[in-house]
Parts: sequence; C-alpha cells; structure tokens
Amino acid sequence: MAQAYVEYCFSIHPKSPWEEILLAELEQLPFESFLNTAKGFNAYVPLDNHKEMFLESIELLNRDEVEIKYTTSEIAPENWNAKWESNFHPIFVGDNCVIRADFHENQGKAYELIINPKMSFGTGHHQTTHMMMEFVLEETLKDKIVLDMGCGTGVLGILASKKGARAVDAIDFDPWCIENTIENAKTNKCKNIRSSQAANLESTQPYYDSIFANINRNVLLEQIPSYGQALKVGGGLFLSGFYRSDVEILQKACQKENLTLISTKEKEQWCALKFIK
Repeated sequence: MAQAYVEYCFSIHPKSPWEEILLAELEQLPFESFLNTAKGFNAYVPLDNHKEMFLESIELLNRDEVEIKYTTSEIAPENWNAKWESNFHPIFVGDNCVIRADFHENQGKAYELIINPKMSFGTGHHQTTHMMMEFVLEETLKDKIVLDMGCGTGVLGILASKKGARAVDAIDFDPWCIENTIENAKTNKCKNIRSSQAANLESTQPYYDSIFANINRNVLLEQIPSYGQALKVGGGLFLSGFYRSDVEILQKACQKENLTLISTKEKEQWCALKFIK
C-alpha cells in the first residue's frame, strides 16, 4: 500500500559548507530521500514517521553563521511517485552524455547513465556534479585507474567506467551512498567499480591516474595531501564542491603537493578545478 510523505523544502544561505552539514544531521532522522534544488534541497519523510518538533535535535537550525529556512507540506500517497519523477528530469552534459532515471526514455546518447539517487548526492542537477561530468568527458580514461572520492550516487565513476577506465574505486563515508553506488553500477552494467566505505583515502603510494573529488572545501583541504600521495606523476586531480572565493586557498594547498592548476570551470559561483601532478 502506498504511503503519504511529508516534504521539507530547505533554503540555505550560504550553501557551503552548511548544505552538506545539514544533510549529515538530517540523515540521522528517518528521511527516505533528498532532492537538490536551486536554494538548497527537499527532504522526504513518511508521514507515519513524522511527529511534532521533528527537527528539534538539529542544532544547525539555531546557528548564527547560516540562515536556514524551511516549509513543510504533506504529499498524498497517490502523488508521491509523480512528485519525485516530476522533479527529476534528464540532465544533458555536452552533446553525447545524459543522466536519467530508469523511468525516463532512452535518449540515444553515446553515454547514457541511469542514476536513481535515493538519498545520495550526484544526479548532474547540481552545478558541481555537472562540471565534474564535463571534466570526465574531456579526459582520456581508457585503461586508466580512477578514484571517485565522495562518490554519492557513483555517477562520476560510472561515466569513467563507460569511458574505458580499467578500474574505478568509489569511496564515501556514508553507507547509503555505497549501497546506492553499487546498485547504480549494476544498473549501468559497470563491473569494474569497487565501492568501499571510508572517510579518508588510506593509499599512500602513487596508484591512480585520475582522482575526482566533489566534496566541500574543508574536507578537500584536509584530504589534498593524501590525493597528492595517491596520484601518479602526470595524473590529474579534479576538485569541486566549493565557491569561487575558495579557489585561492585550495590552489595553495595543492601547490604544496606539487599539483599545478591548469583548468578552471565555473557555474553560478560554484567552481571546479583540474590539477596535474
């Protein structure tokens, strides 16, 4: 029997780094899915699991450093699937790549990625994911070893696999993301993606030809040294999940690891960077 849901529509200013922090706190509550929006994201909880003062434990809502507003509405059982599907449209990246759900028709592109996001980040709707997809499309990845760090839905690793990567490691601290990546990799018939749950990259030896990390500024600053160690000489490091104002501090951190900035992308103040070792 279909069930009713309560929709929370969050707007967050500034979005970075508070959006990911809020998501992490909300994942401790019985929300079943999240959907990115221009101002923040929507979160959905079954009506049976919803109660008064539902967000009382979320301390971030009372912080002075960030403004978080939200509205709630009830979604009737018969409207739930239509509500989710109406908000998830196919995303086209360049001329030959599309990200869609399994309920969308085949778009006839060279790279047709079927992604069912559930509670994971990464459908191509967000500016950072879209820019990182562009980087993956631009790279020659045939027979390369690739890392998708903070993999979310696994979309970057799946595209790398479809582009001929020999092996792809997909790492995320969130077990739900790992489960979602495994499911999406299976749906896309990508058998060379290895998923594992971890908060940090443990490899200290040059192993990867390309590392893609779409996380947030603070996590990237903490992990850049390990990326530098794990990247082969001549390999590419691709970073996103931050604003234009964060580029300088990230570039300085990469310079300490002998990583040279060679390319920048920007969409609505969000940035993505390519470094070469």
